[in-house]
Amino acid sequence: MHRTPLHSAHCAAGARLVDFAGWDMPLHYGSQLEEHHAVRRDAGMFDTSHMLAIDVEGAGAREFLRGALANDVARLREPGKALYSCLLNEAGGVLDDLIVYFLRDDLYRVIVNAGTAEKDMHWLESLCATGITLRPRRDFAMIAVQGPQARAKSFQALPGLRAVAELLGAFFGVQANDAFIARTGYTGEDGFELLVPAPQAMATWQRLADAGVRPCGLGARDTLRLEAGMNLYGQDMDESVTPLESGLAWSVALEGARDFVGKTALLAQQPARVLTGLVLSGGGVLRGHQKVHTALGDGEITSGGFAPTLGKSIALARLPAGTAPGTTVQVEVRERKLDARVVRPPFVRRGKSLLPNS
Repeated sequence: MHRTPLHSAHCAAGARLVDFAGWDMPLHYGSQLEEHHAVRRDAGMFDTSHMLAIDVEGAGAREFLRGALANDVARLREPGKALYSCLLNEAGGVLDDLIVYFLRDDLYRVIVNAGTAEKDMHWLESLCATGITLRPRRDFAMIAVQGPQARAKSFQALPGLRAVAELLGAFFGVQANDAFIARTGYTGEDGFELLVPAPQAMATWQRLADAGVRPCGLGARDTLRLEAGMNLYGQDMDESVTPLESGLAWSVALEGARDFVGKTALLAQQPARVLTGLVLSGGGVLRGHQKVHTALGDGEITSGGFAPTLGKSIALARLPAGTAPGTTVQVEVRERKLDARVVRPPFVRRGKSLLPNS
C-alpha cells in the first residue's frame, strides 16, 4: 500500500483510512457532511498526493502533446495557462482525463489520476518521440485548498504565497520558488492546488490547519465534484466510451488539420448516448448502475448520491441521445421506479444551486 507524505498527519487527526487505487487515503476525519459544508461555506483541504505530475520536456513537447491529447495545447499561449483534456485510445475510448499546464515552449506539466498513472505513463511512452523526456514527479506532495475562503486562508497560512498568486487567474499555475501553485480544483469552488516538495508537506498542511482550513477526505471530495458536475474516471467515463458520450465534447478540439490519437474514431461517431444530470423528485438516493427508463430507451446512472448543498439526491447518467432537459424519467431504486428530472450539470457552482426553479 502506498502512502503519501501526509500519511502521518491523517493518522494523527483520526482519519478513517481506505484503500484508494493502492493508496492509503483518508475517507473522512469524522464527518463527511461537515467536511462537504466546510468547502462550500468556508475552506477545506484535501491530500491529492496520490495523483501524479508528469513533466513533458523537450523541443518537441508541444507537438507531442498535440498528437497525444484530444484537446489542443496550442491554445495555451501564456506561461502557466492550463487546459483540461482526455487521453484517448485509437477507438476514441477515454484512457484518462487530466490537466496540462504550459510552463515553457519546451516544458509542460500533466496531472493524471492515481488509478491510471502507471497506465498513462506506459501509453505516453509508447507515443513518445526521440528528444522528449517524460519525468514522473513523485518528489511533490499535492494539497488542494478549496472554498470561498480558500485563497484568503492560504495567504494567511503561507504569507509568501500572496505575492505570486494573488492575481493568478482561474486555470493558471505559477512557479513559486520550489513550489507550484495552480488556481484549479475539483469541487466547483475557488481555491488553489499546491504542489510542494514532499519534505515541506507536513509543515504546509499544519500551517493551513492553523489558519482554519479543515482537513477533508475522499468522501466529501466525491459529493463536491458530483454537485459540480465533474466526471470521475472509472465511473462516468472509461475506455469503453468516448468524450462525446461523456459530456466532454467541449474538451475535444476536432477542428483543423491537427491529428491526435482517437480523432478518426470521434469524427465517425454519432453518439447514441449522452451524459447528463438527474435530480430525484422525491425521497430515496440515486446510485451508480441503477437503470433509468426514458421514452427513448433505457439508460444507466454512472455516479449518484445525496447532494448536501441541495438537500436532494442527484446523479450523472448516460441516457439515449435526445433526452431533453426538463424531461421526467424513472429510475429503478430498490425495485421501485422513482421519478427524476433531467437537468444539465453542473448542479452547484460557488455554493449556489443551479437547478431550474430552485
